[in-house]
Amino acid sequence: MKEATLYSVVVPVYNEEEVLTQTYERLTSVLAKLDGDYELIFVNDGSQDKTISILQHLQFQDSHVKYLDFSRNFGHQVAITAGVDYAQGEAIIVIDADLQDPPELILEMVEKWQEGYQVVYAQRLKRKGETFFKKWSAKMFYRTLHKLTEVDIPMDTGDFRLMDHKVCQELRKLNEKNPFVRGLVSWVGFKQYALQYERDERAAGETKYPLKKMLKLSLDGITSFSYQPLRLASFAGIGLSIIGFCYMIVVICQALFTTTVVSGWSSMIVLQLLFSGIVLIILGMTGEYIGRIYDEVKNRPLYIVEEARGFEEKK
Repeated sequence: MKEATLYSVVVPVYNEEEVLTQTYERLTSVLAKLDGDYELIFVNDGSQDKTISILQHLQFQDSHVKYLDFSRNFGHQVAITAGVDYAQGEAIIVIDADLQDPPELILEMVEKWQEGYQVVYAQRLKRKGETFFKKWSAKMFYRTLHKLTEVDIPMDTGDFRLMDHKVCQELRKLNEKNPFVRGLVSWVGFKQYALQYERDERAAGETKYPLKKMLKLSLDGITSFSYQPLRLASFAGIGLSIIGFCYMIVVICQALFTTTVVSGWSSMIVLQLLFSGIVLIILGMTGEYIGRIYDEVKNRPLYIVEEARGFEEKK
């Protein structure tokens, strides 16, 4: 009888030809030290380089390697979700392919899991090799998200984590079209532990999270776990209405009780611009939520797999 898979390692990849072989070697070196079998699941998120060719070669020479090849680029969070959907291990580890998160930390994660923790997430103390803007924006994002949400999403944590299969079973039930994985893991609960570490520079290649994708991730996180922006929009509307009412009284009093000619044009233009700007911001916030509702009701599949190699059958 074939030994059941104990550990599943999910690695989302997008245009990582420069570092993929090195990532495989470091991961297999670490996983060979564990006390059980393992599967190494790469999720190719529509790469345009030689990533899929490298994965095909690795899968041919190593039966532990499995891969999913998307029909197009669906996004990093969706790639993680697909890997978790296909994983069969008792412990599922998610790690990026760029080697900024050291694979050697997996051994410590497994130790904590064996102690009884069902989620062991890596919490960054330092971020090496990143620009000031990237560090500052990430810091602001996590602190803003922490303030806005009622779910306790740990600060300074990415998706590098180990999850028990019970946690992943619950995650598979959450069929969200704009998944924010680290938030969903916090939402489902269970016994969690923070493992602190210093994040390294990329081993090779360029970041796959430019400003545009970072902004989308931020919006997904905030809109998935907080209604506070809508409440703030309501408070802003109330505040502006009060200001407008007070200004109206001032204008009426000037007209009735003074001989001063109400010039008013500049002040009216300023107020109109202010009101118009706030209204557009409120409409934008509302539109973000409505857009996500629209995505949910369409009920399209979260991803499309063009090829799945190495899997006996999808659980």
